[in-house]
Amino acid sequence: MTHPDFPTPESENNPLRVVVADDNPVVRAGLTALLSGREDITVVAEAADGREAYEAARHHRPDVVLLDVQMPGVDGIAALPYLVDLAPVMMLTYSRESETVEEALRRGANGYLVHGEFTAAELVEAVRGLNKGRPHFTATAAEALLTQLRRTADSHPHTEPPAPTPNKATPLSQMQPSVGQSSGRAKFQLSTREAEIMDLIASGMTNHQIAATCFISEKTVKNHINRIFAKLHSTTRAQATATWLGVT
Repeated sequence: MTHPDFPTPESENNPLRVVVADDNPVVRAGLTALLSGREDITVVAEAADGREAYEAARHHRPDVVLLDVQMPGVDGIAALPYLVDLAPVMMLTYSRESETVEEALRRGANGYLVHGEFTAAELVEAVRGLNKGRPHFTATAAEALLTQLRRTADSHPHTEPPAPTPNKATPLSQMQPSVGQSSGRAKFQLSTREAEIMDLIASGMTNHQIAATCFISEKTVKNHINRIFAKLHSTTRAQATATWLGVT
């Protein structure tokens, strides 16, 4: 039995390798000191902008990248599509606008933490969880995402969806709900939570991301999805999304 105060052989031999990208040297130093103080985590590089973050990730092949949004030169949002091909990326920033949160997720971010909304211990657990495929969102980020999804749906409550283009599939991540949530709920008899989850499915989110956004377990997400599929008479996410968006 391994004593909890001592590192396991796995943590000794394979600490999580992290790149910290933030244009503020004080923030970078603080994050590096915090994470490097853990026996199972090591910061392999720091970066002051998106370009440096990409070069560091390409050179060090980290397990996790912590990325600020607003940086001079190449910012975090611009660097995201390149970084996510190299490692999971967690946004760690003061930027809390719903459009920014949504764009970060569209470009591949696996989590979004807003400074001031998490403790040091929660940050460490978020880094460990991200390496295991568990996304993390602080409260403002999750609320901003849901607000943006609802705003997108409500801004086109009576707009007919475009006809599908033959032989050209539209990625789920690019599809936006064109049915207002209230009307969709009434039509398909979905609960408020089910409608929220269906909006997230239509936006292209995985079960992991939905669970983190709604602060529920992945098992609960699956239970909701089963009920949603039954009400929408669908067997796949694509079918459910098409029905929800009114393109069937």
